[in-house]
Amino acid sequence: MLRVKVSVKAGARQSTLVQLDDGSFRVQLKSPPVDGKANAELLALMAEHFGVAKTKVQLKSGAGTSNKWLSIDA
Repeated sequence: MLRVKVSVKAGARQSTLVQLDDGSFRVQLKSPPVDGKANAELLALMAEHFGVAKTKVQLKSGAGTSNKWLSIDA
């Protein structure tokens, strides 16, 4: 199981995902931070990046903040 630190900006023009030198990710999401839409898009984007099913990516902490920890079961 892999733990990943993610810094998120919701409501961007386009969705982008950049891995930083320290292993964390900087993610910009098109979805607004309303009703969990941005978190759902984040989980889908990370699942696609790691090549796993969406159910294998879980939000461990930071649901209401821009800094989040994800757990990825590869």
